[in-house]
Amino acid sequence: MAVEFSTCVEYGLKLSKRVYYGKESVFSSAPAVVPAMSKSSSDYLPSAPMVYVVVPEPEVVDNPDVPSYQPYVYGRCEPPALIPLQMHGVAMEIESYLDTAFVSMKGTWRVHCVMAGRRCDCRIAVPMVEQGSLLGVEVDVSGRSYRTQLITMEDITGIEKMAKSEDGRFLKGRIYTLKVPQVLGGSTLSIKMSWSQKLIYRDGRFCLNVPFSFPAYVNPVGKTISKREKILVKVNPGTGTDFLCGSTSHPLKEVSKVSFSYEAEVPAWSDQDFDFSYTVTSNDIFGGVLLQSPFLGDFDKREMFCFYLFPGNTQSRKVFRKEVVFLIDISGSMMGEPLENAKNALMASLSKLNTKDTFNIIAFNGEVQLFSSIMKLATSEAISNATEWIDANLIANGGTNILLPINQAMKLLAETTDSVPLIFLITDGAVEDEKEICHIIKGYLKREGSICPRICTFGIGSYCNHYFLQMLAHIGRGHYDAAYDADTIDFSMQRLIDSASSVILADIQMDALEHLDSLELFPSHIPDLSSGNPLIISGRYNGSFPDALKISGNLADMSNFVIELKVQRAKDLPLDRVLARRHIDILTACAWFSGTKELEEKVAKMSVQTGVPCEYTRITLVQTDAGKKAPESAWMQQVYKKLKTLKMDELEGQKIIILGKLGVGFGNLTATAGNLPPATEEAKPPDAAELLIKAASNCCGGLLDRFCCMCFLQSCSYMSDRCAVAYTQLCTALACLECLNCCYELCA
Repeated sequence: MAVEFSTCVEYGLKLSKRVYYGKESVFSSAPAVVPAMSKSSSDYLPSAPMVYVVVPEPEVVDNPDVPSYQPYVYGRCEPPALIPLQMHGVAMEIESYLDTAFVSMKGTWRVHCVMAGRRCDCRIAVPMVEQGSLLGVEVDVSGRSYRTQLITMEDITGIEKMAKSEDGRFLKGRIYTLKVPQVLGGSTLSIKMSWSQKLIYRDGRFCLNVPFSFPAYVNPVGKTISKREKILVKVNPGTGTDFLCGSTSHPLKEVSKVSFSYEAEVPAWSDQDFDFSYTVTSNDIFGGVLLQSPFLGDFDKREMFCFYLFPGNTQSRKVFRKEVVFLIDISGSMMGEPLENAKNALMASLSKLNTKDTFNIIAFNGEVQLFSSIMKLATSEAISNATEWIDANLIANGGTNILLPINQAMKLLAETTDSVPLIFLITDGAVEDEKEICHIIKGYLKREGSICPRICTFGIGSYCNHYFLQMLAHIGRGHYDAAYDADTIDFSMQRLIDSASSVILADIQMDALEHLDSLELFPSHIPDLSSGNPLIISGRYNGSFPDALKISGNLADMSNFVIELKVQRAKDLPLDRVLARRHIDILTACAWFSGTKELEEKVAKMSVQTGVPCEYTRITLVQTDAGKKAPESAWMQQVYKKLKTLKMDELEGQKIIILGKLGVGFGNLTATAGNLPPATEEAKPPDAAELLIKAASNCCGGLLDRFCCMCFLQSCSYMSDRCAVAYTQLCTALACLECLNCCYELCA
């Protein structure tokens, strides 16, 4: 899918050369020359929010303001070409709370390449990073407005006769695309895109990266067109303490203690992502507790709370000794880049082990292969032997069995007493006994004696059951991460292993909450605190919350650590928004594990209420015509009641288009059994020269189907207008005389 998208953009950029900007246009301001398509499928993928015009018929490509003579092109583009629209303004606002950032980007794009009077669809692309969730898209164009809206899966059955669409899907990574239908050439689209994403905690700093790198070909042509960028950043770490700003990619000016801004007239749009970092100052472990009452209309009337622990900036805090077992999937679907990148991450992680740590490696497909029958000290000799073993034995082949390696790892770590046992499970597949595996891990947790291993999971691609992996990590008091693209496996996997391996406080317990009437924790099993990640635990409760919360745990020297956290009401911090994605993901994993319909309905309600997508909701595009009332937040609830009696295709001037799901699904057993690689859902892209498919149906048209239209376009690009007309007339005459078979045979 991503490769096809890139190919369509490549051809669209070539097709955009047909657009004539007039004699007054300055050559230096014209779109950049398009480089030749390289082997990478990411060359033309959006690295910032962008809009493309969908061109099924090349003949519509022209300047809507300065019409020019264009050689007529017989045929259609299949799949349609994508021409990036020129951007005329962009403003971004970022609000950062705890470990979550909310990004809102507004921009204007002009349909500069479709002749006046003709209409084409426009495709919006929103790239998101670090557990990004699309929160909404709003579009205003030519007297119409569109906005996205979440509805539950049950409500879809009530509107199934409405306008459906195969549109709305993810490209490579977390790039979501959707179409705005039938936009007039020369129109200006005003678009607002909103999403949330996680902040990365690295070396004591919170780091934010937002896609903000625009390619040169979105710069508008013309000296008089203003290009102004605006960025506003608001930071509320939620700790009540001061923070220090770190590095930034754009020159921000301090507006207040918590807000920063950047605004400039630029010769060209930003060609680098927006990066921003800050440090919450503390020399040791510190934390706090935030409370918030449910907002008006919240279906869950219980109070909300959140407690956090930050590892602090001290370098003297000792890290627990580790006993690590790596479980790596070597089934046939891992062949190629996925396995090679996973091996690179594994070898890099081995090199970072301390000499007092122990490790082992289990490669699994339908069977298991062990590096050693016992745990090995991480000496340089052992790591060298492990590297050779990895190269020789990690060969993709066979099926997938996850229970076998987990049982083997549990046996290896059964006698752990004075260290933190860790299991890292890396897989790209789904298996039938996933719930049984979770029950087995629960059984291990109930045993007394040795320390129960922490289980960290890493999912590759979209065929594995990410909610099974999340549930396994929650039960095992570990961490979960994922990579949906082969080229991000190495970085993401190393980050997970590094973070989970640096435990400084283990076996964390909360006191003073036993007097609450009810309590629900997310997650229910509290993970350890590591130097590479803050710990955030949240939940809902009924009753009287204490004025202080006591947190205790064990340090690496086996001494007891106790800290008393101050409880305060959250001020200027939307706790419900910050916690929404975390609660939805955990409850979805619990709903999958328990199979209860009530929990699925709860997640769906939470999703619609907060605007955060989930597995039990679908996203829709609601169209409102000029003069009609725009839909309000409770509008959809009124729609559901009226749908049974009203016509399904229109409601008070508002139309609904059902788009694709924003969830990742619950795995694909069929794909796993067939050993399909993670990226096989991408169809083989057509060659750019093959995008024109002839559609004429009469006698002459049938003969013209055998004419190489790409050769025709390339030839016309070197001719004068008169020569092109003469050439066209000659080819038409030859087609009528059945003399084009030679061209067909040569081109074939």
